[in-house]
Amino acid sequence: MVLRLIERTAIRVTRGLHLRGKILLLYVLIVFVPTVILGIGAGYFALQSVRDNYMVTIREAVRQTSQNIDFRKQAYDLLAVRTATDGELSARLSREHADMSDQLLSLEYVDRSFLSTSKLLPGIDMFRIYHTNDTLVQDGRLLWKPEGRPLAGRTETDWYSETLASGEPLRWINVPGETDQLLVSHKIFNTNGSSVVGATYMLLDYDSVFGDLFDNPFNGAGDIYIMDHNGRIVASSSEDQIGTVAARIPELKQAEGMGEGAFSEGVMLDDKQMIVETLASGWSVAAVLHMDQLERQSKGIAYGIVGAIAFFLLLSMFMVMTVLKNVVWRIRKLGSRMNDIAEGEFDVTVTSRDKDELGELEVLFNSMTGKLGTLVNDITKSRLKEREHSFRALQAQINPHFIYNSLSLIRWRAMDQGDKTQIRAIDALTTFYRLALDNRVNVTRVETELQHVEAYLDIQELRYPDQVQIEWDIDPEARPYYTIKMLLQPIVENCYVHGAIMQKEDAFIRISARKEQDRIRFVIHDNGAGMSAETLESLREGKRTGSGNGFGTANIRERLLLYFGSGSSMTIDSAPGEGTFVAIDIPAYLEQPEIRKGDGV
Repeated sequence: MVLRLIERTAIRVTRGLHLRGKILLLYVLIVFVPTVILGIGAGYFALQSVRDNYMVTIREAVRQTSQNIDFRKQAYDLLAVRTATDGELSARLSREHADMSDQLLSLEYVDRSFLSTSKLLPGIDMFRIYHTNDTLVQDGRLLWKPEGRPLAGRTETDWYSETLASGEPLRWINVPGETDQLLVSHKIFNTNGSSVVGATYMLLDYDSVFGDLFDNPFNGAGDIYIMDHNGRIVASSSEDQIGTVAARIPELKQAEGMGEGAFSEGVMLDDKQMIVETLASGWSVAAVLHMDQLERQSKGIAYGIVGAIAFFLLLSMFMVMTVLKNVVWRIRKLGSRMNDIAEGEFDVTVTSRDKDELGELEVLFNSMTGKLGTLVNDITKSRLKEREHSFRALQAQINPHFIYNSLSLIRWRAMDQGDKTQIRAIDALTTFYRLALDNRVNVTRVETELQHVEAYLDIQELRYPDQVQIEWDIDPEARPYYTIKMLLQPIVENCYVHGAIMQKEDAFIRISARKEQDRIRFVIHDNGAGMSAETLESLREGKRTGSGNGFGTANIRERLLLYFGSGSSMTIDSAPGEGTFVAIDIPAYLEQPEIRKGDGV
């Protein structure tokens, strides 16, 4: 009832409007207004969804970055710890060396064990082992003694003293005045762990270790900080903050005093989003995002979408008006020609240049005036039906049941007499006529067509025993595909009827059926009498030649065209005294093909 009421109201409102007004009103109510409303609503929800999604993406990016940083730190930590905890190294650094040969053995051990250490991980610019054993020399390669030489923004003595005074065995520090270098050191204790006998010195290239993680994070809308357990910034996307205490940065200072894990999911501080991930080593990764920049990007996208919607709505309205103008003019022209027909003038046409629905209507109008389209269509359908009925009529000329009953009676009598040759002939005839006289279908499978040919050849073998050698080359993959009925047997029959194959010494007939990609190819080759050039040319032109059961080469060509169109081909090559070669190529169909109207039929 509601739909009927809406329908009546719409008809009543638009009754006095022209076609152009009706379509415009329909466009505004159904397209323009809903698009604007849905566009605004979709834009709002899309903006909210974008905000939620990029926060999820940012959290995941911070988490993955934290895992990456933790993995890299652990790799360098492991390398420093492995060196510092080497028992043999600790023993050699803590004992007294009696003579030079003993020192050489220690130097050889250090070189052999740790010379390739700087190549194990990327970014190691310098690797040294410092000691204070007076009985062991420094070789200037791996073994060094702390002296007054400059090292890491200070002297070797100062660095060594700071390392020993540190309460931590493993230290990461930034080289003073150098934002592109990091220093990793580890104390080396004697074998019982009671005193320090040395320290490892590993100078890292900052860009090789952490630089790729801080290249324009969050597309410039935020910063990332790596802080050690003392709150000192070890690495950062803001290079001027490297080496400082995190508490000096306002955003990071606000995080002080909050419980552990409070920032793992993200917390808004003023207009910034703070996300902090704590690493297994005690370090932490802090991401500070400037939400105003992210919002600006999101709003820019939203404004762009709104502008695009407005542009395309205006463009669509202009296109509707243009099309309407053309449609109304063509309808009026068609109405004028119909008025001419109403006055008795039937020899009128409408020029049609467009291929839309009105163009089809104009074409149908022209066809209606002359009635030529209907006549041609009727003639085409009649010809197709006439051909199909003619093929079926040829098969129905003999009463199949009479033949089957007669052959069955003869076979029983032959069995009573024990005549195996006669039984074989009757079985071959039964198979042959069962396939030939089945007028229910005009197509069959390759397997059935080959059985038909084989039955025919069995009959000929009984007539002319051991005179013709039959050679088969059958691809098993080709057997289940479809072909037309009575395709091969008439060609094989021509070998006997026209090729005089029985009069040839060493006579042979080769029959091939193969599947080649998506096609089926049949080849029949004999070494019979062949044919003259004139006869061959007549066959190639499609003329009916010779006599027989009515299924000549021209008939085969027509049926191939009827069921397979231009996708099929039949070639014949022959020469007098050299035999005949016939090749048939059809598409490979597992579904039964139907009579087609195109391809010249």
